[in-house]
Amino acid sequence: MGRIEELIDERKAKLEALRASGADPYPARVAGGTAIETVLDRFTSWHRQKKIIVVNARVMGIRKQGGLIFLDLLENRARLQALFKKDKVKNFSVLKENLDIGDFVSVKGTLFLTKSGEKTLGARSAVLIVKSLRPLPATWYGLKDAEERYRRRYLDFLLNAEAAAPIERRSEIVLAIREVLDGEGFREFETPILQAVAGGATARPFETHSNALDRKLFLRVAPELYLKRLLVAGWEKVYELGKDFRNEGVDREHNPEFTMLELYWAYQDYSSLMKFVEKALAALLKKLSVKKLFYQGRPVRMKAPWPRVSFADVIKKYSGIDIYAASSDDVRQFLSKNNIAFDNRLAKYELADEIFKKVARPFIFDPLLVINHPKEISPLAKARPENPEETERFQLVMCGMEIVNGFSELNDPIDQRMRMELQEKLYRAGHPEVSRLDEDFIEALEYGMPPAAGLGIGIDRLVAILTDSHSIKDVMAFPLMKPKQ
Repeated sequence: MGRIEELIDERKAKLEALRASGADPYPARVAGGTAIETVLDRFTSWHRQKKIIVVNARVMGIRKQGGLIFLDLLENRARLQALFKKDKVKNFSVLKENLDIGDFVSVKGTLFLTKSGEKTLGARSAVLIVKSLRPLPATWYGLKDAEERYRRRYLDFLLNAEAAAPIERRSEIVLAIREVLDGEGFREFETPILQAVAGGATARPFETHSNALDRKLFLRVAPELYLKRLLVAGWEKVYELGKDFRNEGVDREHNPEFTMLELYWAYQDYSSLMKFVEKALAALLKKLSVKKLFYQGRPVRMKAPWPRVSFADVIKKYSGIDIYAASSDDVRQFLSKNNIAFDNRLAKYELADEIFKKVARPFIFDPLLVINHPKEISPLAKARPENPEETERFQLVMCGMEIVNGFSELNDPIDQRMRMELQEKLYRAGHPEVSRLDEDFIEALEYGMPPAAGLGIGIDRLVAILTDSHSIKDVMAFPLMKPKQ
């Protein structure tokens, strides 16, 4: 038997001792408590008033001195010392023998200052309300095995305030995003996560099966096509902030389950939407009280307007390749020469997109709006009148990551059918990540969808930047992990 198993057995014996004493180590009801943060804020007045309070918290430290027990209590990131005295706490002996670090207690008493000036709750009564069976790790902070920390995130958050901070900040950021959009008149909707056709993005979907309907279904890769149906239905400013799923790789920018904001705005185009993104992000930073943004030790120049550079010019700057003059073989040769893995079946502009992702994007730090992407890699965007082979599309890239992808939405049902049929041919030829032909969506377009612009924002990436986190794993409470060996 290992040491951990021995400690667990010891705690189980204490659990039985507590029950034998008449205590319930897992009571159904607990007296309502006051937050430790509130206790600390009002300590002076409550100490003076000798106010009786109740605190429910986890025990993070125990020091026994004869007829005294000092406890370090933790509740919602705030700490407070408690003191049990043998002549004050009726069940003192039971608690002294059976209380462990990690247990939860409910302490009722009054506040005082120790001789050393430490704020303390002097117990008049105390009840153990949760008996923990597994001891908390003593050396968790600074653990070098990052995978183990991600695998048991609840311990990472409990024992490492630095790990918990981005997760708490994420809640504030998501709330602020909704406040910005609601303030601009957008309405939030919920659209299906289980879809008959996985459309709206170029990505390999997760498949499942409905027993009730006896049909194959997919976890959505994007909510786009359903949000556009809402434009057809008459709403003009719609968005959804929720989960998408893509059966792809895991790295610092990608997780198969991720959070996306998609937004669609009738009677706008990609130019006005780019201005809106600049305005909305400025409003978001103001709500979050961010006056100067830093990422990984570098200041980020957030002042608008941000530069607009064509997709072709970005590729040429970082690779020297003119994507319109070059052949597919020229692009393949560049990728091979630079040891960049690629699918040999990809067409020229899809290959050029690999250059963008692997060669250009990692080196773009300050906000840059990459515009006018080839039609071949933008099947849902309107063509540019000035050059029908390009689309009215933009990507906001900053800190080496794509944060926003938006465009003037294609609403010509005939053009949309042609592009979707081409994508369907590619799918049937062995490209599982391309968008599929969605007959129901085409039918909706045939009833008429207003001119509109739309975008998607990777919330995990945005939060990573706003919390100065190296990887999106750091801003996900429970990122997907490979099986433990």
